[in-house]
Amino acid sequence: MTVERQGMLQTRLRNGLEVRLKEIHTAPLISSWVWYRVGSRNERAGLTGISHWTEHMLFKGTPTFPAGVLDKAISRDGGAWNAFTWVDWTAYFETMPADRIDLALRLESDRMVHSLFDRSEVESERTVIISERQGSENEPTFRLSEEVTAAAFRVHSYHHEVVGDMADLGTISRDDLHAHYRTYYVPNNALLTVAGDFRIQPMLDRIRSLFGPIARSPQPVVRMRPEPDQLGERRVTLEGPGETTYLEVAYHAPAGGDPDFFPITVLDSVLAGASSLNLFGGGLSNKTSRLYRALVEKELAASISGSLSATIDPYLYVLRATVRPDRTPEAVLQALDGEIQRVLDSPLESAEVAKAIKQARALFAYGSESITNQAFWLGYSEMFADYDWFEGYVERLAAVTPEDILRAARKVLAPTNRVVGIYRPNGGGARG
Repeated sequence: MTVERQGMLQTRLRNGLEVRLKEIHTAPLISSWVWYRVGSRNERAGLTGISHWTEHMLFKGTPTFPAGVLDKAISRDGGAWNAFTWVDWTAYFETMPADRIDLALRLESDRMVHSLFDRSEVESERTVIISERQGSENEPTFRLSEEVTAAAFRVHSYHHEVVGDMADLGTISRDDLHAHYRTYYVPNNALLTVAGDFRIQPMLDRIRSLFGPIARSPQPVVRMRPEPDQLGERRVTLEGPGETTYLEVAYHAPAGGDPDFFPITVLDSVLAGASSLNLFGGGLSNKTSRLYRALVEKELAASISGSLSATIDPYLYVLRATVRPDRTPEAVLQALDGEIQRVLDSPLESAEVAKAIKQARALFAYGSESITNQAFWLGYSEMFADYDWFEGYVERLAAVTPEDILRAARKVLAPTNRVVGIYRPNGGGARG
């Protein structure tokens, strides 16, 4: 089905590739993204990290675009490119001068089919990814987050870090990677989004000529194991090198498409300052948030932040605090719980809700301005909902009431619905 609006088009090619186009004539730039509906959510034990590794391999070239040529070609034309793997998706993008976007389209249509997966390159990249994993393990916040997430998800595949488990990174083979690529990198499991300075019909014609001949493949089978309700608070404690203590509190939270996602978004703005959903979005000061005033201004914590992610399945609302050297994580948790209880006892004042909505809207606007951001949102919102979610975001935030927040908070912020994680330093140096 094809849907046309002013300056926009939504359609699907005969091979199943979904296409979203948006004309924006504010600058002579075009950003194109290819989204594949595969991430760590689609992995099983023994193959964790394979989506992220596959993403790396697509930068190793094709017969038409050999490795080493791509960077030079994109840079020579004044463009930028990158890729990302997350729990629900893998995405590749190029932002180019408008008259050079054809290179990006040719590149993505080619590597959807012809990426090489050379065995020597696989082994070289194994070293790179293992080093990436080891580097992350030297960060206490990564180790704590991994343990908290693993404790929160004992059944669902959100259990695993995107980078994968070290045991699997040593055993995944070239054939495993290529099979993953051939299963998920197919047009009927992909979405192409393009935003910028172009006309829709010529762009659609070019996309059809490049991507249309790619054959449809069997639709990847998705078998999710839903996470059962948590029956009590879970706690994890880590010890390791360093001098700093960290506290992480993670609550099971609504999926991005759940109506309760919006009240929790406003609540996040109240408690810790608004979270950015955009990979390229900046941040706003959270110095007026409740937890900043209760923890940082009262010299219990050096910093406090919140994180709420829009996902296909229910994920986590996470609060992270850096504990001051002269304080204990237990004292920080006690103060944090006091603020949580204040939220649960009675509806917030309308003025505080209005201010929180204003901050969340501002952060959303800052993360939606550029051509690259517009193309990002065309695809990202489709990964867990649809583009109407993006277009209705501000309106749905504005409709949130204090009563909505109280109802959602009592469901999400229950002690039985959370994992509490503490990292205690032992004073040792960083591990090699």
